[in-house]
Amino acid sequence: MVNTFLDLHVPGSPLLIPNPWDVGSARLMESLGARALATTSSGFAATRGRPDGGGSLDDVVAHCAAVVAAVGVPVSADLEDGHAPSAEGVAATYSRAAATGLAGASIEDWSGTTTYPLAEAAERVAAARHAAPDLVLTGRAEGYLHGNPSLADAIERLQAYAEAGADVLYAPGLTDLEEIRTLVREVPRPVNVLLRPGMAVADLADAGVARISVGGSLAWVGWGATVAATRAFLDGGSGWLEASGQGREAAARVIG
Repeated sequence: MVNTFLDLHVPGSPLLIPNPWDVGSARLMESLGARALATTSSGFAATRGRPDGGGSLDDVVAHCAAVVAAVGVPVSADLEDGHAPSAEGVAATYSRAAATGLAGASIEDWSGTTTYPLAEAAERVAAARHAAPDLVLTGRAEGYLHGNPSLADAIERLQAYAEAGADVLYAPGLTDLEEIRTLVREVPRPVNVLLRPGMAVADLADAGVARISVGGSLAWVGWGATVAATRAFLDGGSGWLEASGQGREAAARVIG
């Protein structure tokens, strides 16, 4: 399954990989035709009433194992920075993750409070690679999300992460189409892009992107619909019930 997952990353014909937040949403997305899935750290943390980054490693590994067991398509995990301050800890995390049956996992260069220096970040990617040689490893440069929207820095980092063993490269928060084209040209591995408002899948495909994900956005759509329906209910309305039919039918198809 791992090789199959990497084979789905075709520049110019991107893999559209939705991000479930629990087992039910994973099975639903698979039933709708998703060829692979990627977990979302923010969406999963929200199911526990926690902010992004608030999930423990034990919880995250158990979540990954549950999603993998529930579906028949490749699953890649958002493991943030490896939930460890050292390269040795990163290696232990990715070894545990690989044992769940995951097809892939990502590693980012943001600690939760700061960006790791480039050499240290690359060492952490190499540790993950060595510990989990069969995972499709996605190296993430987080500058666009954390105060350093520099294309040059993202390219330098992603080139280093590729050299350290990353199979897929990702700079979440990068939205300018010409910058995305440049990134695709300048790095030696398939590129993942985070879909944001105003971006079009067709344009990203034309730019040579190989994978498109949405992070926690599908989870937030669900939260937003729940907010609107709950407010309507608490205001005494019942029209929102009509919209529940589609979800109920989808659940019946997936879970009986």
